[in-house]
Amino acid sequence: MHANESDQTPVIDEETGSDLDLVAIGSPLLDVFETTDDELLERVGLVKGSMTLIDLDQARALQDLMRAPRFVSGGSVANTAVGLAELGGRAGYVGAVADDEVGHTYVENLRHAGVTFEPVFGLSSQADALGTGRCMVLISHDAERTMGTYLGAASTLSVAGVSTAFVERASVVLLEGYLWDVPVAKEAMRHAAAIAHEADGSVALSLSDPFCVARHRREFLDLIVDDIDILLGNEEEITMLFGVASRTAALEAAEETGLLVVMTRGAAGCIVLTAHGPQEVAAAPVDQVIDTTGAGDLFAAGMLYGLTHGMDPVQSAHLGGICAAEIISHTGARPESDLRALAAAAGLLVP
Repeated sequence: MHANESDQTPVIDEETGSDLDLVAIGSPLLDVFETTDDELLERVGLVKGSMTLIDLDQARALQDLMRAPRFVSGGSVANTAVGLAELGGRAGYVGAVADDEVGHTYVENLRHAGVTFEPVFGLSSQADALGTGRCMVLISHDAERTMGTYLGAASTLSVAGVSTAFVERASVVLLEGYLWDVPVAKEAMRHAAAIAHEADGSVALSLSDPFCVARHRREFLDLIVDDIDILLGNEEEITMLFGVASRTAALEAAEETGLLVVMTRGAAGCIVLTAHGPQEVAAAPVDQVIDTTGAGDLFAAGMLYGLTHGMDPVQSAHLGGICAAEIISHTGARPESDLRALAAAAGLLVP
C-alpha cells in the first residue's frame, strides 16, 4: 500500500486485521558495549560516529581491548521492535541467527522483551559456521557511538528465511538499511515488501547510516519509487540520499517522492513531511546526553507505534522524540524507564 502523492500521510489501514503492528527485518547482533576515547578509535581504524563492517578476528581483537564490556541482544531494527513492544505495541522480528549458544540466548532475550521472533535454526549450514553476529559499540566521552559490526549469520538471510504468513500479519514492515550490505538479503527484503503490499500493509525503510547510504544510494532511490511508503533517516542520510547540499533541497526532493518522510536532526528535533508541508517537531528535553546508541532506532519505535495506533505523523514524531530522549540519557539501546508512562505524562497515551 503506497502513500498518496497528494497528502504524504501514512498509509496504516486499521481494517486489515493485522495482529502485529510491526514486523522488523534486520541483522540480529549481540551488542558489546564499552566506553572509550578517540585514541583507541584511531588505533583500531574505525571512523568515529560510523558503522564499519569487520570480520570475526577484528571483532575478537576489539573485544580483547575492552576492559568491562556489557552484552545486550540488539541490531538496529531489533531495538525498534523492542521499543514498540515496551510502548504496548505488538512487534515481530525476522533475522538470521546461528544454532549456537549466542543465537539461542539472543532469541530468548528478544522474546523476553515482548517481541515475537521465530527463527528457523539449521536453515543454513553457512549460518552455523559463521556464528551469530555481533556489534562492537565504542562510546566516546562526548556520547558519540562508533560501531564495528561482524554480521556473521545475519549475512545469510535469504528469501527462504522470510515467512509469508508471518509478514502478512504486520501493519508495517520495517526494513533495515544496514542489511542492504548483504546481496542475498536484498532479495529477502524486496520479497518482504511485496508480501506486505499484497496484504495491504505498509513498508518503512530506515536508512541506518550515512556510509550505508553512500554505498547504496542508487539502489535506495530505486527502492523508494515502488517499494517504500515511509522513509526514516537523519539529516545527513537524507541529504546524501538525494545528492543535494542543503537540508532545504533534501526536503524538496523528498516531498516529490510522495512518501511519508521523517528527517531526524538530533537536538534540533525532526522534520515531518505532511500534507501541509514540512512540519518541525522539537526534540524532547533530556538532562544529559550519555550515549546516542539506539537514538534513531527508538525514535522509529515511537514513530511507528504512533502511526499504527491512530496518531497523525506529527504526534507520532513527538512520541518518537520522547523515546529517543530516554535512550540517550543512559548507555545502551534498551529503555531503562517506562516508555508508556513517559508518553502518558506527555499526553500522548492513556496510562
